[in-house]
Amino acid sequence: MNPASQQTFTLDSAGIFAWLYRLLYPLEWLMTHILNVLHKGLVLIGFNDGPGIAWVLSIILLVILVRLLILPLFIKQMISMRKMQAMQPKLKHIQDKYKGKNDPASREALNRETMKLYQDTGANPMGSCVPALIQSPIFMTMFYVLSSVSYIARGLKEPYGAFSQQIAADIEDTHVFNVSLADVFGSTSGGGRVTIGIFIALMCLTLFLSQYYNLRRNMPKDQIGGQQYRMQRSMAFIFPVMYIFSGVMFSFAVLVYWLTNNLWTLGQTIWQVEHMPTPGSPAAEAREIRVRKRETARRERLGLPSLEEEALEKARLAEAARAEKGHQRQQPSRGKNKSRKQRNK
Repeated sequence: MNPASQQTFTLDSAGIFAWLYRLLYPLEWLMTHILNVLHKGLVLIGFNDGPGIAWVLSIILLVILVRLLILPLFIKQMISMRKMQAMQPKLKHIQDKYKGKNDPASREALNRETMKLYQDTGANPMGSCVPALIQSPIFMTMFYVLSSVSYIARGLKEPYGAFSQQIAADIEDTHVFNVSLADVFGSTSGGGRVTIGIFIALMCLTLFLSQYYNLRRNMPKDQIGGQQYRMQRSMAFIFPVMYIFSGVMFSFAVLVYWLTNNLWTLGQTIWQVEHMPTPGSPAAEAREIRVRKRETARRERLGLPSLEEEALEKARLAEAARAEKGHQRQQPSRGKNKSRKQRNK
């Protein structure tokens, strides 16, 4: 949909999410001020806004700022996911224990033991949902704010927050890569459409790589080929295709935000898979090899026993300890037998 041909900002008056955009107004108001402050700071340090680079960098910096703010939640999410993965064998044991038992007592026992397992391990099944729940309204806010620029600039929407009609006009008039930040695919032609097409393609590619890398490297080997694997593999191909249809309707400013967010997600996924992989996955096996090599090199550098030598020494000490315990158990037994013989005499 071409904003230049529309006389009404539909996000304010139509659509199933219109009420939600009104509810998010305080966040939208705040977002305009953050973007304006970032823009002023960039201009102040020498980024001339002639070609529009300052506004583009403002959007990119906003993404980085938001992702840094929710980084602690991401770390908690990873810890929660690892706890969930570690407890899966015990959870399956409990489920198998009550498999086929549908009587109230068995169902209550299943729920009680499951809840106790969650409490003992500290796992939270909702922990992986929190970052997504936070990012969703932020993305909706950015979509609203950046989509409203063209309407404010043409006087079709009341200015709000830091977005006056003049600032909105400045954003709309700035160009980068032959396209305005307010342009959508249908409102431009030639080089502008090529630029928007490249950004949409990059959005699809980064989303696909994030999902496929996690699927191929971070799924336990015993689950590869299963129903969950096939479903996630289908999603890895379907979601990027959906980006094509939605991307052509978004302004170029939204595409800049979205691509930057996808690049961060891709980097974050790679870091997670390489440093906090799922147990039993190819990434976990590769990490064990890397850790072992580093530890071997460290021991050689410091002149310490190798891992193999240390394991053999631990086994020898454990065997000696077991032999000593066995000897100690035999001593009292011999003493008791001797006393018994003396009483019999």
